[in-house]
Amino acid sequence: MKTSKPSIVTALQGQGEPLLCEVAWEVCQQLGGIYTVIRSKVPAMLNGWGDRYCLVGPYDPNLSPAEFEEREPEGGPFAATVAELRAQGVEIHYGHWLITGRPRVVLLNPASMFGRLPEIKYLLWEHHQIGMLGKDYPLLDQVLAFGFLAELFLRTLEEKSGNCPLVAHFHEWMAGVAIPELRRKSTRIAMVFTTHATLLGRHLAMNDPWFYDHLPFVNWQSDAARFNIEPEVRIERAAAHGAHLFTTLSDITAFECEHLLGRKPDLLLPNGLNIERFVALHEFQNLHRVYKEKINQFVMAHFFPSYTFDLDRTLYFFTSGRYEYRNKGFDLTIEALARLNWRMKQQPGLKRNIVFFLITKRPYRSILSDVLRSRAMMEEIRNTSESIKEQVGERLFVAAAGGQFPPLDELVDDYWRLRLRRIMFAWKTSRLPSVVTHDLYDSDKDEVLCQLRAHNLLNHADDPVKVVYHPDFIAPTDPLFGMDYDQFVRGCHLGVFPSYYEPWGYTPLECMARGIPAVTSDLSGFGTYLLRNLPDHQQRGLFVVGRRHASFDAATHEMTNWLFNFIQLERRDRIALRNNVENSSAHFDWTNLGRHYTEAHTQALLAVRG
Repeated sequence: MKTSKPSIVTALQGQGEPLLCEVAWEVCQQLGGIYTVIRSKVPAMLNGWGDRYCLVGPYDPNLSPAEFEEREPEGGPFAATVAELRAQGVEIHYGHWLITGRPRVVLLNPASMFGRLPEIKYLLWEHHQIGMLGKDYPLLDQVLAFGFLAELFLRTLEEKSGNCPLVAHFHEWMAGVAIPELRRKSTRIAMVFTTHATLLGRHLAMNDPWFYDHLPFVNWQSDAARFNIEPEVRIERAAAHGAHLFTTLSDITAFECEHLLGRKPDLLLPNGLNIERFVALHEFQNLHRVYKEKINQFVMAHFFPSYTFDLDRTLYFFTSGRYEYRNKGFDLTIEALARLNWRMKQQPGLKRNIVFFLITKRPYRSILSDVLRSRAMMEEIRNTSESIKEQVGERLFVAAAGGQFPPLDELVDDYWRLRLRRIMFAWKTSRLPSVVTHDLYDSDKDEVLCQLRAHNLLNHADDPVKVVYHPDFIAPTDPLFGMDYDQFVRGCHLGVFPSYYEPWGYTPLECMARGIPAVTSDLSGFGTYLLRNLPDHQQRGLFVVGRRHASFDAATHEMTNWLFNFIQLERRDRIALRNNVENSSAHFDWTNLGRHYTEAHTQALLAVRG
């Protein structure tokens, strides 16, 4: 077996090598940002723990098999535990996650425990005063059943591990159900609980524009009841108070935890990435050019039927994430774009255009027919042009070889001339390019569309700022872009994420890893980390909008100024900035930030030992 980190070895002199289980709802199933945390961190965890590391998650027969390879265990405490639980009739799956490092995984099927849900709910009330009366929520039932199975697995593993200490690291309330009961039974398992965002905080932030000012005065119980999430919040609080070590991601979330969960986090665990996955060495500038050309194709299809503009003088900005209009800063971004649009109109000599993409997920009926038609017609223009090119090339070669140089007009058949002319005529339209690409179910009430209309950001020809609202995540199967999200990001010039509520914020970090400058805010965990640890972040191509102690108007003004300065950069300046961004990404590799997890596990082991 591989040896563990020196700090852990020192802490456990005289005992066997410790085992580590990370418990998370997102193991082998992509449901949210925690999936990225767990998955990207695996190589660093394996480097420190080797085959003493195991991930524990729920088994979903519809999702898990896509990323999980089942196999029989081959000895050791994990194999003994699996065998013991199977003998007790527990549905437990053992195998490997099909990601870098192929880590050991144990998946427990919550559905197999649904028959014992009344007992599970009774014990939660009897032992921890967490009641479920009137709560009929299938996901909560799955979480409770999984928590019961996770507790059973960890207690059995402790028995089978002999002299080896056991660390259990739980992520979020959905994995933390097991903590209160494990603590009640006085196990020697060292427990770490990490909240990535408090459940109540997310609800409050979406409904309170002064969320951070009001935090110290929140009555958590009455607000949890108001949002009908009291059982979940009680589970989260019980996990935070029951763990030997309570952690979160950032200063801003620690402030939230202190007031909503009643315990100040003991340690901060900032999120990183497996930067090696994004490394393109000296190719990232070339990749930017290649994928920008693919975005150019979309822009031509979307805008050029109505009017044209110089693509060489056009910059591509974007934002992306869940549709949380205020939390994700969509409102501030659109306000800043409206002001930027006005300011650019006052500088006619600037001769610059912005196409801003807002990528999120919203319910829609279909892609707009006009958008699809325009894309199809552009492809027809391309195919016709290619046919003409081939005909002209072949005829010109034959003529030149024979010592002739005929007029170029004579090299094209009338058929192709007429066909191209007809397509070009049908291609043009007097309608403005649509600001949204899909037919939304609630387009009259959609907050993004309502704000765009209010600011008259409707893609007028004289607007230097154009907007494309794409209410579906970008994928290679997308008929409009035909590229994956990673490629799309690399083709853009700037990512814009001035979030109001963002416990960490992977999107600007992912931009950084791809060599793309980004905007974040001091109300995101990533932004507060930059302010504390990278004082020269702006020179590195990362701008932090001040939102925590500023009004909406002041924050918008600050961001507008920065965007205006950014668009005035020349091409060589943007290339230099992309180099600075890409060079800074190594700071956020898990090989660097993983030390915080080592410290957390060491402190938890010492707490149990003491």
